[in-house]
Amino acid sequence: MKSKLIVSCQALEGEPLHSPFIMSKMALAAYEGGAGGIRANSVIDIQAIKQEVDLPIIGIIKRDFEGSDVFITPTLKEVDELVAEGVDIIAFDATLRERPDSKTIEEFIGTIKMKYPNQKFMADISTVEEAINAEKLGVDYVGTTLVGYTEYTKEHDPLEILEHVVKQVTIPVIAEGNINTPEKARKALELGASAVVVGSAVTRPKYITESFYKEMEKSFKRKEKGSLL
Repeated sequence: MKSKLIVSCQALEGEPLHSPFIMSKMALAAYEGGAGGIRANSVIDIQAIKQEVDLPIIGIIKRDFEGSDVFITPTLKEVDELVAEGVDIIAFDATLRERPDSKTIEEFIGTIKMKYPNQKFMADISTVEEAINAEKLGVDYVGTTLVGYTEYTKEHDPLEILEHVVKQVTIPVIAEGNINTPEKARKALELGASAVVVGSAVTRPKYITESFYKEMEKSFKRKEKGSLL
């Protein structure tokens, strides 16, 4: 997937497109558009996607646990499920936040690498420090997936963090998270990203519609304000 576009085909419960069939067609559309890989959530979606495209898959399982903000492949159970299904890379939350099973990130990575020494793993991080730590623990890739999504990085610029991460680690860095324009994707490669993951800007029409609506709403409000003067 070197220098490729990876399209994240995901829809959570409660979203209009939540369906393995729809995600498989999203993956097919992404493939036909030039994508070189797919990031997918849940075994059932991955199985459906495999029926439509023969592309490398970054697999995750999102699962909520009370008392923890970590939900991307949070425990060994999710890793077991993904290994059993078979994916090229398994991604997981590698932030320093408390995990639902109370394991430290060091314990978690140590466990999965010992159990599955031949599996490729990607650490989803939100800071340079987390990326450096993940590399020391032996992951194969780091992704800037969670920049802006942790409490302590809400104001951080994903591309700026990407630039620093690329300079601080030697393993491949995958740009992901808020890469919502073609220009940002190109910039990510120029900054040294090994590949780029784009999700919502391609595969979530509700999100895309909202972004257009909110921008247009500013014009509505200005017109309303002007009519009152």
